[in-house]
Amino acid sequence: MIMRWVVGGSVVLAFVMATTRGAEAAGGAKRPNVVFILADDMGFSDLGCYGGEIATPNVDRLAKQGLRFTQCYNTARCWPSRAAFLTGYYPQQVNRDPAAQRPRWAALLPQLLKPAGYRSYHSGKWHVDGPVLEGGFARSYHLEDTDRSFSPRVHSLDDVRLPQVGPNEAYYSTRAIAEHALNWLSEHESKYRDDPFFLYVAFTSPHFPIQALPEDIARYRGRYKEGWDRIRRERWERQRSLGIVDGPLSDRDPRTIPDWNVSEDELKQKIGAGEAGYAVAWDELADEQKRFQAAKMEIHAAMVDRIDREIGRIVAKLEASGQLENTIILVATDNGASAEQLIRGDGHDPAASPGSAKSFLCLGPGWSTAANTPFRLHKSWVHEGGISTPLIVHWPAGIKAKGELRHTPAHFVDFVPTLLELAGATAPSTWNDEARPPLSGRSLVPAFAKDVEIDHEFLFFKHIGNRGLRVGDWKIVAVKDGPWELYNLANDRAESNNLAADHPEKVKELVAIWTRYDGEYQRQGATGEPLPKAAARKKAVGSANKLP
Repeated sequence: MIMRWVVGGSVVLAFVMATTRGAEAAGGAKRPNVVFILADDMGFSDLGCYGGEIATPNVDRLAKQGLRFTQCYNTARCWPSRAAFLTGYYPQQVNRDPAAQRPRWAALLPQLLKPAGYRSYHSGKWHVDGPVLEGGFARSYHLEDTDRSFSPRVHSLDDVRLPQVGPNEAYYSTRAIAEHALNWLSEHESKYRDDPFFLYVAFTSPHFPIQALPEDIARYRGRYKEGWDRIRRERWERQRSLGIVDGPLSDRDPRTIPDWNVSEDELKQKIGAGEAGYAVAWDELADEQKRFQAAKMEIHAAMVDRIDREIGRIVAKLEASGQLENTIILVATDNGASAEQLIRGDGHDPAASPGSAKSFLCLGPGWSTAANTPFRLHKSWVHEGGISTPLIVHWPAGIKAKGELRHTPAHFVDFVPTLLELAGATAPSTWNDEARPPLSGRSLVPAFAKDVEIDHEFLFFKHIGNRGLRVGDWKIVAVKDGPWELYNLANDRAESNNLAADHPEKVKELVAIWTRYDGEYQRQGATGEPLPKAAARKKAVGSANKLP
């Protein structure tokens, strides 16, 4: 069989060889390889297969040949989502929200997969307590510096510090993360082909600062001059036609932004008159603001576009090596698009081209609202806009359905039990001689065959005072220090019709569940001895662009 993947604007032909050899699970079935691809601050509607206008042909092809989940949740923020995905527990259960050291019993997914014969690799963002290799990975490229896409100061190879990338080196973070992932695949192919692998690719895009390659930005020049209100409605209409959503479009919120944002006056002073601190109506913006805001979305789109191109390279590599057939690929994002507006790193040079290394811009609340279509609010809130993620699952050997939707609610805590089941492994009851609670997640494997509902007693949310709980189609949610709201998500995932006053007993019932487990999870996070903090890393020498 021959398949085509778009890589850097070219079509790569990959000749598929036999299904990967390797370890066998119970009953003789081959254990699949696993590739988990995580975007950073990408909105629910950014991908083409979720209604976006951004060109993402490689991810769209995975969706066409696999599954799309329409109600999958993360935890609303970078590090708690990674804790949930890698442990199978809510982050509060493992002392990671607020961020602290995990209990010694809180093993990570590579450690749990190792007894089943898996060799694990990591490339990209980490944001987990402890060194990467101590978490069970055999190889790692760790990009810590998320303030610089072209010349990071802090990054490491196998937990050994690398030199800072110079300003004239041909480095771009998304390409570098993919390149190391490709290196790990080549290494596995040459040395460990008989073993199954787990590859975790954690892109740092499209997290702020929004910085992109000039050729990627050029593809979107002029695309967003019509503004966020029109783009948002067009995305919603496409989502409805795709079957992704069937409810209303939420109202744009012109007032709510993160507490830590730079003030609008300071934004205009340090960046320019084109900045906008709030998600006001597009027609209310001055012409200079419209031009500048449209340019920012061009950069965001370019970053998502580049992620897709690099995914295309990874998939083509799997296909050329004969591994794609029995590799399960999952694509998701760690939280909703971000309304944050900050100036960090090397600061912002107003004379620099937007999106270049000397610029430091953020997407902002207007375009974040569009990226999170059709939902309310943004990253860090636990309303649907902050916690909803696309989830594409592609596995030719194990999923016969092609291009189908799965409407069951799912959560990042479900990934560990899902992947352990596919590996023929079970979660241990103890780790490091300490007892472990039962996993909070549920295996999604039954939903691979047909659109069934996975039985969750509830889905729990909490971050920086924002709170939420979903039981069936009912959801309670509250902003920090705010009252509980109640929504029926069966027909209102836009959270536009607050039913708390109409159903006070339902609110009381769900608040009691949330309160009980909030206390229980905090107690669990404090059990046992914490893992030791990481020691200072040794420095490496040589060029960051000449790595094994």
